[in-house]
Amino acid sequence: MNTADALRRRHSEIGISALGTAEGLEARLVPLRGYALSTVPKVPLPRRPTVDLLRLPGRLMAAVRAASAHLDEVDASVVVGFGGYVCVPAYLAARRRGTPIVVHEANARAGIANRLGARFAARVAVAVPGTGLRGAVVVGIPLRRQIAQLDRGVARPAARAVLGLGDGPVLLVTGGSQGARRINTAIVEAAAALAAAGVQVLHIAGPAQADAVRAALGPQPPPTHHVLDYVDGMDAAYAASDLVLCRAGAMTCAELAAVGLPAVYVPLPIGNGEQALNAQPTVDAGGGLLVQDAALDAACVTGTVLPLLLDPLRLSQMSLAATGLGHRSADEALAQIIEAAAR
Repeated sequence: MNTADALRRRHSEIGISALGTAEGLEARLVPLRGYALSTVPKVPLPRRPTVDLLRLPGRLMAAVRAASAHLDEVDASVVVGFGGYVCVPAYLAARRRGTPIVVHEANARAGIANRLGARFAARVAVAVPGTGLRGAVVVGIPLRRQIAQLDRGVARPAARAVLGLGDGPVLLVTGGSQGARRINTAIVEAAAALAAAGVQVLHIAGPAQADAVRAALGPQPPPTHHVLDYVDGMDAAYAASDLVLCRAGAMTCAELAAVGLPAVYVPLPIGNGEQALNAQPTVDAGGGLLVQDAALDAACVTGTVLPLLLDPLRLSQMSLAATGLGHRSADEALAQIIEAAAR
């Protein structure tokens, strides 16, 4: 939606319609941003031989027909894909009707859908080099304007006031929109040590896990430990914080680099290893640390995260290193690429 916002800023009369699944987060988030959403049947691509593989052709054809009908209905001039379940049918439908395709790959390792779409796309954009997509232009990941234009130093006092935080070091803990059990458990077990060191914890535990985190902290949790289910305005959370303990999703890595916020990344240990690859450029540049999921526990928090959080000079150096990798204008760059493809 950040790219859609950029296109609408550039062309107020432009028509924008999103394709998604009825089950995904987009079913809630897209309408909230003011855009129309049409649903396409979800077509998971099996990674190994199963009964679902036999059902794949029929499911894919149904999804392509649904995507084609929508493209015809809105008379699409260009199809922009970011990977995911709907992209394969959308790419195939666009190719069938001769509609130009623009592919954007956010991860360091391109997924199946975008590897397919890039073969007949008019333009290919990527967040980082080395995705394996030929002819790709590196633009970064389009970010919300509140993030892309954030000045953490200027925004910090107001952000801390809004979030109920005082002076002193602040550790932001987040496992993404749904939370991360491993991260939550490690932080809860280290809560007393963090509080004793004077660290304030802004703990975004995830809607499904927040109550369990509160229960694990006990009836009298440290007053410096603030547990939240979810935060819509992450710009305030970033401005208020000195260090982040988080997963390494592509968007998270891009946002932290853009605002220059040091992080300890704990990649999700599933998939094709793309989360570790997402964080690696920032880690190599000195803007973050990488901790394997299995190695994250209370001892890691007190032995690695806490000393870093209490070292302002090192945090400042890491912030500068991370900022050097950020792309604050990726939304505008991608919008220009889409316009060129549509023409």
